[in-house]
Formats: sequence, structure tokens, C-alpha cells
Amino acid sequence: MRKLTVLQILPALQSGGVERGTLEIASHLVAQGHRSLLMSAGGRMVSALEAAGSRHLTYPIGRKSLLTFLLIPKLRECWRREQVDIVHVRSRFPAWVVYLAWKGMPAAQRPRLVTTVHGYYRPGWYSRIMTCGERVIVISKTILAYAQHAYQVDPQRMQLIYRGVDTSQYRPGYQPDDGWKQDWFAEYPHTRGKRLLVLPARISRWKGATDFVEILRIVCQQHQDVHALLVGEVASDKQSFAASLQQKIHAAGLSEQITLTGYRQDVKQIMAMASIVYSLSTEPEAFGRTTLEALSLGVPVIGYQHGGVAEQLAALLPEGAVPVGNVAEVAMLTLSWLAQPPTVLPNTQFSLQVMQQRTLAVYQDVMADAARRS
Repeated sequence: MRKLTVLQILPALQSGGVERGTLEIASHLVAQGHRSLLMSAGGRMVSALEAAGSRHLTYPIGRKSLLTFLLIPKLRECWRREQVDIVHVRSRFPAWVVYLAWKGMPAAQRPRLVTTVHGYYRPGWYSRIMTCGERVIVISKTILAYAQHAYQVDPQRMQLIYRGVDTSQYRPGYQPDDGWKQDWFAEYPHTRGKRLLVLPARISRWKGATDFVEILRIVCQQHQDVHALLVGEVASDKQSFAASLQQKIHAAGLSEQITLTGYRQDVKQIMAMASIVYSLSTEPEAFGRTTLEALSLGVPVIGYQHGGVAEQLAALLPEGAVPVGNVAEVAMLTLSWLAQPPTVLPNTQFSLQVMQQRTLAVYQDVMADAARRS
């Protein structure tokens, strides 16, 4: 099999699920003997990228300015110099710059172009660019349907590749070590000896924080041995919502049963200790990685039945799916599971290894297509 030079492009490498997935593809390319390049404005994840054997090219490709289009000649020069076989772009503004650079080259000299639709973009000409790849990767059936409906993409160009988690790291039976537990109970002594109910999400209305409080109002009437955790940051523009949420918690008499932890880097350890994890987003998640991480740990998840979360639950824990906004049903299911926990099926469908292998297969397929045409 021919060794490829693959250039992935995104605005920056600071943090986030898209960025993490990009690094996971980069490391797999290197492991398989291919050459991996990544172009962005840089960020804290560059050192990890380079430590895993990829090379970073620093370009302000995500800067939303007409001046960024002046990079077009430099992009073409870079692709020729580095002998890039495939350009894989994952964000809208960089995609416009890349597409114009790519489209203006002679067809025989172009690299192959791959895009990934990572979420629900607002339909329109600006977002359509994410469907202009010779191959268009979508991260869930929900996003596949969205792309087909909003942009009428040729199904032959589309490829469903679920995002995946490393099932050697997220596995049933995993428990945090004693040192972590000691630190946790020192910080949150009121959770010791309690069954934990966890909503891992940024604190916002659409992520379901209000519904979570309503659910707990019902559950805590029957169980004094549970404690709920809202694990997620409060963004600067969500401070007033967080304050109103705290008032709701106090008014419901739940101040001793609910803790807002703020941003945590140890969500995996917290979820591993949970009795139940929740996904209560009122708008459908494009995929819902945290839900998958919990299910992969063997922890039951109750989630609203839409988006990528519904697809995960259908495969791994069908009885965890509840109609969107049905707070009473979530509460009843919580009480049922506290009495008799369900069994989560093993995660074989949404693994990191499968995501990496299928992405590489897309690269090889688009190269084979080009060879057949030439």
C-alpha cells in the first residue's frame, strides 16, 4: 500500500473534541507508516501532536478576515513542496480558503480533498462548503440526515464514521486509584457513601441543567442516599443562568443534595464512580462523546432520545432512551435503576480504533478513485 502524506487543517489546537479527534487520526497515520502534517494557528495541543510523530505547520488559517485569503498562493506552494496527497479540512472558514486554493489548481496537480461535517451548522451558502469535499465524512446518522436534507449531498461522496473512544482506557470495571479518591473525598466529603447521579455538561439551559434539578426533586423524595453532580464549566455569558439555577436548587430544598463542581479534567474518574450518568440536552447532540465514554465504562446512561446520543443508546443501552423533555419518565427510570441497575452492552461499534481505520480507508479510497480517473 502506498504511503500517503496527509495534511489536516483546522483553526487552532487549543482544546476540544474536534481537535482531539484530529490528533487521534494523526497518531494513527504515523503508526501506519504514513506522513502526517497538521496546519493551524497553533495552541497547547501542538506539543502532543509533535511528540506523536506529526509535523505542525503554523498558519493563521482560521482568522476570519479577508486577509486570510492571501494565504492561497502559500497553500498551493506548501502542497507542492510537501507533496501532499490529501487535504482534510474540518472547519468552515479554513475550508473556504482551502477550497479556493484547491479549485484554482490544475486538476492533475491537486491533492485529494476530504471534509468532515462535525455538527449542525446553520444552513446556507457559508456552511455548504463543508460538503464540498471529494469525500464528506459525517460523525453520526443524525448528521448524515442533516447534510443530505440541507445540502442534497451525493450519497456516493458521503461516509459515516462515528467518533470513537479508546476502549482500552474507557472499559467496564475501571475505577480511579486510591490517591484520586482520597483527593476527591477531601474536596467533596458530602459525597462519601452516596450514590452519585452525574450530569457531565457545561452549565446552560440547553444542556439540561434545569431538567436535572426537576428530576432530582422527584428522586430525592424517595432516596436520601443519592448525591447529584453537575460537572461542567460556567461560561462567562452563563453566570446569570447559573445563579438562577442555584436559586432553583435552594427553593427545591436540594442544596445539600446537588453540587456544581465547575470545570473538571477528571470527568472520566467521576463518571466511573457514578451510579447513573445523564444526557439531557434539549437540542440534539451531533454525537455526544461524554455519553459514549460513560457507556464504555459500563455506567448506565439515561438520555433524551435524539441526535447521536439516541444512536449510542440504541446500540448499547436501549432502555436508557427517554422522550425529549419527559422529566417524570427520567425520574421514574432513575428510581427503577437505583433499585436494579441495567447491564450496558460492550462498546464495539464506537471505538477509537474503528474510527481511525475507517478514516484511513476513506483516504485510500479517494486516492484509488483519483488513480482510476487518471
